[in-house]
Amino acid sequence: MNKLRTVGFVLTVGAGLLLVGPPASAQSPMTGPPWGEDGGPRIVFGAEDKGVLQFDYKAQFRMTARDTGSGVDNSDSTTNFGFRRNRLSMRGAWGDKLSLYVQTEFTEDQNVQTLGVSGSNVGTDFQLLDAVLRFDLHESFKIHVGKFKYNLSRENLEACEEPLTLDRSLFVRAPFVGTRDHGVAIWGNLFKERFQYRADAMEGRQAVSGALAPGSKFRYSARGHITLLDPESGYGYKGTYLGEKKVFTIGAAYQIEPKVTYTDTVTLIQPRDYQAWTVDAFFEYPTASAGTVTLSGAYEKVDLDGAYKGANPDSGSLGLNGEKNGWYGKAGYLLPRTSLQFFGRYEKWRFASLNSMIDEMVDWYGGGANYYVWGQSLKVSAEFGRTKFDKGSQKDFNTVVTQLQIVF
Repeated sequence: MNKLRTVGFVLTVGAGLLLVGPPASAQSPMTGPPWGEDGGPRIVFGAEDKGVLQFDYKAQFRMTARDTGSGVDNSDSTTNFGFRRNRLSMRGAWGDKLSLYVQTEFTEDQNVQTLGVSGSNVGTDFQLLDAVLRFDLHESFKIHVGKFKYNLSRENLEACEEPLTLDRSLFVRAPFVGTRDHGVAIWGNLFKERFQYRADAMEGRQAVSGALAPGSKFRYSARGHITLLDPESGYGYKGTYLGEKKVFTIGAAYQIEPKVTYTDTVTLIQPRDYQAWTVDAFFEYPTASAGTVTLSGAYEKVDLDGAYKGANPDSGSLGLNGEKNGWYGKAGYLLPRTSLQFFGRYEKWRFASLNSMIDEMVDWYGGGANYYVWGQSLKVSAEFGRTKFDKGSQKDFNTVVTQLQIVF
């Protein structure tokens, strides 16, 4: 009964927030916030005012309820308040050829995790999330240098503050790195922005002694997409354009790093390579009378050449970010002439080894809604999700989340 009360409370609050309208003095939700669509304060400096420096704050504050994870046997419900993201960013440019982007992130007590609740407090962490120099030499040839998102999945390349669903996929991650990596990327748009190419050389697994990894090689990625309607010509993607564009984009990518792990970390034998590939598609079509439909999906395979089968496999080759394959599908509907958007997502993944279970299958499905007070700059979201384990390596559970987002 306590679980039902908790879930019901969160759903009620979430529904109430979604039904709240914008302040009477607000602009149209799709035209941006009163502080301007381009974000926070801007400093102009240098000869002929060629220098620009801008600061932004980005936050996603959540209320979460899960029907497992607490108590002596982890069967009691868990409730949590906290930030999903809490960031300060700085954008700068000198002329139209050179720009930079620096972003920091402060995380705090993120104990409610993708597949469980931490047995002890995770604590806090402050990191330099992005630090990248961008050289726009030509529309067909651009260079990024520093720490930034690598070129594999569209899902990871979608902006964190502009997803279709509450958040991006919980399972699309490359092994031995986070969502960013250090390195160099070249990319550009060709054929009137109908085709985009990308190639990068990144750090991959961090340089360590042979006792942990059999080699220290760069990780290489290649990605391309074809866009058949309005172009997606930037380095990042969006999960929804809120009916402002007609988009149909098909993409694919491949990534490789030699000698990334051992099959046996005790005897240090049988080094294994890493490779991954993915295909994805995104479609969004607005109409004046029927609203905006959004569809998105991808398949991804992460291969560590069976490293998980060893007697003492590297922990990095196991679990959520180890060897796996799976797919997701997403759909959204933005009601005509309103700020309310409904969404749903289904994911199915096979993990080579998860919770000490070989070939565990995980199904995740959920749905909810976004209410855009001032576009993505101020919005409220609510989502219900269910996680199921095919082989029973873990108890199935439900999660309800409401979220307030601000980009200022």
